[in-house]
Amino acid sequence: MPRIPSVRGRLKDNPTPRPKRVLLAAPRGYCAGVDRAVIAVEKALEHYGSPVYVRKEIVHNKHVVAELEQQGAVFVDEVDAVPEGAHVVFSAHGVSPAVVHAAADRGLHAIDATCPLVTKVHREAVRFARDDFEILLIGHEGHEEVEGTAGEAPDHVTLVNSPDDVPNIEVRDPEKVVWLSQTTLSVDETMETVRRLRERFPALQDPPSDDICYATQNRQVAIKKVAQEAELVIVVGSANSSNSVRLVEVALENGAKAAYRVDYSTEIRQEWLDGVSTIGVTSGASVPEGLVQEVLIELADAGYADVAEVKTAEEDLMFSLPKELRRDLAGNRDARALGGRSRAATTA
Repeated sequence: MPRIPSVRGRLKDNPTPRPKRVLLAAPRGYCAGVDRAVIAVEKALEHYGSPVYVRKEIVHNKHVVAELEQQGAVFVDEVDAVPEGAHVVFSAHGVSPAVVHAAADRGLHAIDATCPLVTKVHREAVRFARDDFEILLIGHEGHEEVEGTAGEAPDHVTLVNSPDDVPNIEVRDPEKVVWLSQTTLSVDETMETVRRLRERFPALQDPPSDDICYATQNRQVAIKKVAQEAELVIVVGSANSSNSVRLVEVALENGAKAAYRVDYSTEIRQEWLDGVSTIGVTSGASVPEGLVQEVLIELADAGYADVAEVKTAEEDLMFSLPKELRRDLAGNRDARALGGRSRAATTA
């Protein structure tokens, strides 16, 4: 699916009770892990030519996936769909050891684009399982990241989908229990789940560091501030993007009268804007900034030309590319070896 450009004049400039404005959340958009993963696929195509295979979506954004497909990437559900000896990229969400072994059995050249913050959670799971802890993994069943983390220690992991699951959790030894989490969850809901778990299991241990990633937290903090003043919040992001969906929920929980998720600006409906003076705009951690700018263009046509950025944090973190991709075709260190787009994603 190619980008659907903004349509000028589609939205009407109807009167509102107060002057129209947009509050643009920052940080928003690409995080360092997404930046690294997308560049990894692009550079793999440069190095090895098309096709390069990618297990699952490299990141949860259908526009990014479509653009990479146009460049020659082929997305597959499992490695058994990849021809023997081909190059395959593991997505930013991570994979279980079983997937790594399956790729090796087929003689595939695997490039691991797992976000380093997800890798950290994997290592925690391995360590706690080695010490015979029961791991209560807070996350969403079926999400690739959860499958990858659980696969590191399948005999020691119990999935906790939500706070409401807590009363039904059973453990072998209440004195040896630890919680870990998916990196893209709602911070508030995760902490509520932990609170309820600790009521049931007072000896529950915390992970050595916060599992919810810095970018997820930063985007939620920013939209909380925006939502206090915005009657409507528009979140740019795909339906299968956990962190994008959470941003809609966080906006509604923190004062926004309405909040909607869109992939493209063309999905904004006129009725959402009726009577709305202040609109908040943000985007999930796997969303290119260009899609946000198209939203701003269409909103400007509807009279929302006054845009104020609401910044709650600075982000300058970048992650090194997978080792196979840190040099260019001539063998020189590549200028993008440390990513390169994550900072630009937080500015208009």
